[in-house]
Amino acid sequence: MEIIFKKSVQDRKGVSLPALDVPTMISVEKKYGRTRDADLCELSELDVVRHFTALSRCNFGVDTNFYPLGSCTMKYNPKVCEKIAQLEGFCSLHPLLPQLRRGGMLTQGALAVLYELERVLCEISGMDAFTLQPMAGAHGELTGMMLVAAYHRDRGNVRTEVLIPDEAHGTNPSSAAIAGYRVRSVPTNRETGVIDLAVLETMIGPQTAAIMMTNPNTLGIFNSQIGKIAECAHRHDALLYYDGANLNAVVGKFRPGDADFDVVHINLHKTFGTPHGGGGPGAGPVGVKKKLEEFLPISRIVKRPDNTYSLNYGYPKSIGYIAPFYGNFGVCLKAYAYILLLGHDGLAEVSDNAVLNANYVMARLKRSFDVPFDRTCMHECVISAARQAKNGVNALDIAKRLIDLGFHPPTVYFPLIVKEALMIEPTETESKETLDAFVAAMEAIAVEARENPSLLHDSPVSTPVGRLDEVKAARDMDFAFA
Repeated sequence: MEIIFKKSVQDRKGVSLPALDVPTMISVEKKYGRTRDADLCELSELDVVRHFTALSRCNFGVDTNFYPLGSCTMKYNPKVCEKIAQLEGFCSLHPLLPQLRRGGMLTQGALAVLYELERVLCEISGMDAFTLQPMAGAHGELTGMMLVAAYHRDRGNVRTEVLIPDEAHGTNPSSAAIAGYRVRSVPTNRETGVIDLAVLETMIGPQTAAIMMTNPNTLGIFNSQIGKIAECAHRHDALLYYDGANLNAVVGKFRPGDADFDVVHINLHKTFGTPHGGGGPGAGPVGVKKKLEEFLPISRIVKRPDNTYSLNYGYPKSIGYIAPFYGNFGVCLKAYAYILLLGHDGLAEVSDNAVLNANYVMARLKRSFDVPFDRTCMHECVISAARQAKNGVNALDIAKRLIDLGFHPPTVYFPLIVKEALMIEPTETESKETLDAFVAAMEAIAVEARENPSLLHDSPVSTPVGRLDEVKAARDMDFAFA
């Protein structure tokens, strides 16, 4: 599809404006002035409307199609939460309005939302205190590792490394490295699909600052030995970090704080029904146990004796500012509405249905694809295209073919420890009919992989842009967008 500037026709107009009758008040030095009119697109209003309407039809999102992107929890976002975020009293607030001085009452509602959301997240996660400032999951991870560093620095501990399972999210080692730590990878037990506890015991020591874990992990498996891992970490005065990217599997059922995790980040855009994808928006609040509370970022919202709210900066051991103002307020507001909408029982039902849907998909696909860890999964399942690869069809080919059949591809080649991995997360919001249609598409692709593999090599063929030379596209952006 052509970009709109290529459709431009000289002197065609979409709007007529009266002649300017306001005197120019600002003079610009001649050297900075234009010598010709700006090269703007010239089209009729109808042409512009049709162009952008056609573009909108090319969009793919959870509102239009099934989006089984593993580890990303692309669930449906309730529109009532969007409506609440659009309320005038919230969306028109300026972040520099005062909290308590003249006009300060305008901000009390927003501060109350943030304060109450922190308390609710503490209850859900089993933590003692929260900051809502991190603006993405990876930002939350970095904040958490900065808190880990502050804790050890305050205690006089010299810690140099962080232990991370080999099936961890890729941002885990990145966040630990940015925080100044050397990363060591702990292998997964190939029989159980969880971190090898015996190997962990040999790797941990006085140099270890923290163990970063996701539970359930990226294989979709819940680690029932987490109590032993926590004891191992704390025996060495290391901290246990919980990557909350997969919390949707256990929300309302399992509280990381009850399992002795010290730090947790929660992806509001994964677990609590706020928008996800397209580079944002997002939010990754971080919760901590009491021993880490004094290091949380400033400012912090406090409730005064007269039941008003204000911002407190009086935390000398704080890691300081990690985001402008108070984080992504709109996302936090939507998450708060979502939590109040569902309540405790509703959140527990979310995890029940997410787990049910993932196990249903895995059970149906066993006949056509390999399942590297054939055990009950949680919110997502990992299958393998190793069987199809023997016939020259790889996970990427299957993913591209799904596009032609109307489905967004699942995550491919992750976790890295599974060859030809396809990670599928249906979430709780998809119906059985949708899952059956997806399974039917996958089974049809498996047949095509046996009988007509070249068809998959050419896919997708129904999209404005077909199969690219991905190496050339990565190196030559002009080629990618030509």
